Amino acid sequence: MPETLYETLGVKKAASPDEIKKAYRKLARQYHPDTNQGDKSAEERFKQVQTAYDVLSDPEKRKAYDRFGSTNGRGAPGPGGVNVDFGDLGDLGDILGGIFGNFGGAARGARGRARTQPVRGADVETEVRLSFEDSLRGAEAKVPVELTVACSQCGGTGAEPGTAPVICPECNGRGVISESQGLFALSQPCPRCRGNGTVIEKPCAKCHGSGRERRRRTFTVRIKPGVKDGTKIRLKGKGEAGQHGGPNGDLIVVTRVEASGTYERRGDDLIVQVPVSFPTAALGGKVDVPTPEGTVSLKIPAGSEDGKLLRIKGRGAPRLSGSGKGDVLARVRIQVPKRVNKKERELLEELQKGVG
Repeated sequence: MPETLYETLGVKKAASPDEIKKAYRKLARQYHPDTNQGDKSAEERFKQVQTAYDVLSDPEKRKAYDRFGSTNGRGAPGPGGVNVDFGDLGDLGDILGGIFGNFGGAARGARGRARTQPVRGADVETEVRLSFEDSLRGAEAKVPVELTVACSQCGGTGAEPGTAPVICPECNGRGVISESQGLFALSQPCPRCRGNGTVIEKPCAKCHGSGRERRRRTFTVRIKPGVKDGTKIRLKGKGEAGQHGGPNGDLIVVTRVEASGTYERRGDDLIVQVPVSFPTAALGGKVDVPTPEGTVSLKIPAGSEDGKLLRIKGRGAPRLSGSGKGDVLARVRIQVPKRVNKKERELLEELQKGVG
């Protein structure tokens, strides 16, 4: 008797999905037409393996196959060399049409088409480096990137200029071929055109029929004020070219911001270290604090401790949302003199006595 779909893949009926997939991959590599050119028996075996996997890898198809694929004497031969019980099933075209292929008998064959679907191009990620100052005020940057694009010689058709792809003679442009098994017609991708429905008789000399080539392109990226290290900017449709009429992917530009010698960034706030003399910290006073928009005079409260943060509102980094800016946080750093003169020593000693 003809082998079952499980026997075609060399697995048991209770095989797990992983075991089925592993068996399929092994056999597909062994019998693939590309590695067995001209071997009709290998091509036929590849078709059988593909058909078996199409059914057994789908939980619903497998369930239906296990249910209806039994020998009971009442049915007609079905896929995998088994009989299908037609008793009380009604219109099998409705029940099994989407499971084992297009039902309708050998004379009718497969009615559907399985052309290769459009595939969106891949996204491409690249980086742009900015100074800390440019990250705050915004900039325009030139970004070079290597991309797979439509071939400039054939326009993406894959065919030599002046020619065009022709309808596949194997599948007559359907993208699938069908095999009749009793009352069923099992469909699988056409091995000649690989589901495209067309073949290229004279491939483009530049892209060798792929319709694609690698090219270096440069894009101008507008960088908004306030970007942080790691901010992602998406350029729609500037990524890899799509396939089979699919849309292009996107270009994702990641900003890499150089560290500042003056500021530490915390969200939209900028922290700056401000040296303050001991008398100013003790008695209070004013110091100059640098901000991205210029120097600001800041009041130091009397009795300020080392590490105290004083806020200067609205002088920090621009918010990417466009609603204002963060703040500058001035961190007090009390400067202790390494050397003091006689008068300063006397004053400090008097202060020490008072504190004691």
